[in-house]
Amino acid sequence: MILQSLVRYYEDLLQQNDKKPMDERIPKLGWCLARVSYMIELKEDGTVKQIISLKTEALKPQILCVPEMFSRSGKCPPAYFLCDNAKYLMGINIEGTNSDIKDRFEDSRKKHLEILKDTESILAKAICKYFEKWDPEKAKDNPKVQGRWEELNDGGNIIFGMRDHYAQDDEEIQKTWEDYQEQIKEGQIGKCLVTGKETEIARIHRGIKGVPGAQSSGAALVSFNATAFESYGKEQSYNAPVGKYAEFAYTTALNYLLNKKEYTLRLGDSMIVYWAESAQETYQRTFFTLINPQPDNQDELKKVFGNLEKNIWIDTEDIQINPNQKFYILGLAPNAARLSVRFFYQNTFGEILNNIQKHYKRMEVIQPAWKDRIYLGIEAMLLETVSSKAKNEKQFSNMITMTLKAILANDRYPMSLYTSTVLRVRSEQGKVTSGRAAIIKAVLIKNYKWKEGEKYMALNQESEDQAYVLGRLFAVLESIQKDANPGINTTIRDRYFNSACATPALVFPILIKLKNSHTKKLEREHPEKKKWYEISLTEIIGKIEMTKDGFPKQLPLEEQGKFMLGYYHQIQKKYEKKEDK
Repeated sequence: MILQSLVRYYEDLLQQNDKKPMDERIPKLGWCLARVSYMIELKEDGTVKQIISLKTEALKPQILCVPEMFSRSGKCPPAYFLCDNAKYLMGINIEGTNSDIKDRFEDSRKKHLEILKDTESILAKAICKYFEKWDPEKAKDNPKVQGRWEELNDGGNIIFGMRDHYAQDDEEIQKTWEDYQEQIKEGQIGKCLVTGKETEIARIHRGIKGVPGAQSSGAALVSFNATAFESYGKEQSYNAPVGKYAEFAYTTALNYLLNKKEYTLRLGDSMIVYWAESAQETYQRTFFTLINPQPDNQDELKKVFGNLEKNIWIDTEDIQINPNQKFYILGLAPNAARLSVRFFYQNTFGEILNNIQKHYKRMEVIQPAWKDRIYLGIEAMLLETVSSKAKNEKQFSNMITMTLKAILANDRYPMSLYTSTVLRVRSEQGKVTSGRAAIIKAVLIKNYKWKEGEKYMALNQESEDQAYVLGRLFAVLESIQKDANPGINTTIRDRYFNSACATPALVFPILIKLKNSHTKKLEREHPEKKKWYEISLTEIIGKIEMTKDGFPKQLPLEEQGKFMLGYYHQIQKKYEKKEDK
């Protein structure tokens, strides 16, 4: 399904080429986009008229569509057609020429004469005459070349042309090149598992570039590097028969996606790419905005989700989003010279948006007044579960990609998300941030079927959930200590939070005794505060179901999350009162 989806995406991109600038176009089979620095302008008799720079105003090479430039290596790498460096097209280097460079020029000469021998266009004939006449030994003395000598030998790509017409754009030359490609059939013929057609099967698949941690030269998505992975006597990629066209299409589409960094999402060591089947970038932009919101686009999310709730079609960038549009999300991770697939998810765009909205609904918690972020994106969620000093991406990569998939499919969150969040709160002695409270609430609702959790966006004073009430009690006891001792550096949270959260019976009797001494101090200095705290304590303790041994002995992991949520809500209620004043 992955390869088929990418091939369809490639074909949709191809249909949009005419509407895009050259550097954003997708090449056809047998072609590629390359950076070109210079053009050798030829006369009809094959002599060099002039050398023209094709560099932009920023002195960068121009992106042009040229015949495919496959990977090459070895002592004498093969020549490219119509677009190559000075060693191949002119037989020169900065020092002049030598036997090795002459061999490369000879290889290029043979290739061009062989391919263009029957092509009748004026430009094709001029190129043939050029290769018949050009002498690398005399190149340095050519006045047209002398002025560009150092630039031509900087390793940049060079093409042929006549006036303002590039050789690779000549229709007859294009047809000749494509016919030549059709004639070269070196591989086995078989049924392509992507298209279902009988065709030549690709022996080796092109490398995929742009995945952090993978080889910069490209890593393979489909490959077999050991006989243990082969079967039925087949070798290399013949074990997964993909036709040459499908192989070119899916690798080109995937490289195109990875090259557009604004539409990729890096999570840990994984790279997430996503696309609409129609190849309209509006869907990618909308998805990225929703799944990874930033503080400055929160209002945009409100508008989108508001329209969803009212069943109103979403308009972005003056384009109406089709909720039935197929949308795909692919997670890739590096694995030496290969890529591993972390996950692949597909659904209609409307359903994906609905699932993301449900996730954010579960994540709703009251925010501090100073915080201007309502929606916590997937990257921000990750940061809530780990230490700010964490450097090992692999320790949470699998968890965060599983979390993303759960959000997209409206499925259960991975338990590692919940345990990591609870343990992070404990390791920081009760530091319950709004993000951590939101994660805890969302997991409790989805994984633990805590239906009442939807009523816990802010402080729920009616709740009699024992763990939640105990969290509230701890928050009030801490507030009493702080008000009795202004400017105190260490509170009961630093010393007792973890124990109170896990084993209330052992800790709360101690905290109640400490509270008594703190309230005596408040009575002397702030009697009105003491009265308010007594009312709050009476209300909260009245909801606790005391056993014959007093407070509950232990709280399991699920209940510890509720304790933390109750603590967070009660603290925010206190801040809310201060802000009201």
